[in-house]
Amino acid sequence: MVGANKRKKHKFYRRKRYIIPLALIILLVLARLSLPYVLKRYVNKVLADIPGYYGEVSNIDVSLLRGAYIIDSLYLKKLDAGSKVPFLDFEKTDISLEWKSLFKGKIVSEIILTRPEIIYVFEDQQKNESPEPEFEDWTKALTDLVPIDINHLKIIDGKAAFVQLTADPNIDLNLNQIHLDATNLRNVVRQERNLPSEIHATAVSIGNGDFKLEGKMDLVKQIPDMDVSFSLENASVTALNDFTKYYAGLDFVEGDFNLFSEIAVADGYLTGYVKPLLKDSELIGGEQDSFLNTLWEGFVGFFKFLLKNKGNNTLATKVPIEGDLNNVKTRVWPTIWNIFKNGWIKAYKGVFDDEVNFEDAEKGSENRD
Repeated sequence: MVGANKRKKHKFYRRKRYIIPLALIILLVLARLSLPYVLKRYVNKVLADIPGYYGEVSNIDVSLLRGAYIIDSLYLKKLDAGSKVPFLDFEKTDISLEWKSLFKGKIVSEIILTRPEIIYVFEDQQKNESPEPEFEDWTKALTDLVPIDINHLKIIDGKAAFVQLTADPNIDLNLNQIHLDATNLRNVVRQERNLPSEIHATAVSIGNGDFKLEGKMDLVKQIPDMDVSFSLENASVTALNDFTKYYAGLDFVEGDFNLFSEIAVADGYLTGYVKPLLKDSELIGGEQDSFLNTLWEGFVGFFKFLLKNKGNNTLATKVPIEGDLNNVKTRVWPTIWNIFKNGWIKAYKGVFDDEVNFEDAEKGSENRD
């Protein structure tokens, strides 16, 4: 009798040895199968709770091996929007652990956005029927989709646009083919420098201009420090006609638009410049009666004769920018002087002047007190 009981207990423990691991495997499989649905409900709830907006995602895939989940077709739209254009439309968002940082003892994430679009429709954003959303509302909601701090952000083939539908014709200012790479955003790799993060971006602007941005930042601070430069080169100025005609009554027949800027920010204090250049441009007035149009064309011709550099056929100026970010000021008289300087003394070149750096912003921050 005793021997029989021992054999039964032995069989029970032997079965238990297999049942428990099998049960755990079944639970893990069920958890894995249900995880995408749980995540989808969580993400849709986060998007639904943004004041003044609504949004959802179509699907979420999970990759446990990479420690990642992939969001398909995330969109965000203004509640009372008159248009059907989503404010945010992200085709694919890949959120994963950054393994190389994990080996350094830091748990951070990386995000890869494939073909994201941000379309600011002026009329949609001006409506006030719904609760007025703050910028922090939807940006914080998007970062809430990532359970851990973001250290690496990559954008592949993105688009950003400003659209005004009530203008005639419609205004559509856009950047296409945006490629951006921002690294070390959470300062995982610590080095002896003030700006540990790097950002590089390129895009194609309206008028097929080449946009480039290079810089260093410190995003860990509440008001990020930065030292960046950006340029826009060889954009056909005629592509801006819808905008300039609507707001200024101006039309361009031909010419290229170029823009160069260097900006530095330290402890909330900004210093830098913006240098716009029009090259080989021909400007006319809008559609008016013949007498006023003749006066306008005469004025424009005289203006160009005075201020256009005859050597390289450019109309340009340099706008100094400086001050606390709560009260940034542009200096008017230097801007006006720089127009005449380009026309009569020394033409501005389509390059960076390399005269703004992070130390300038630090000195300005110290002197403001």
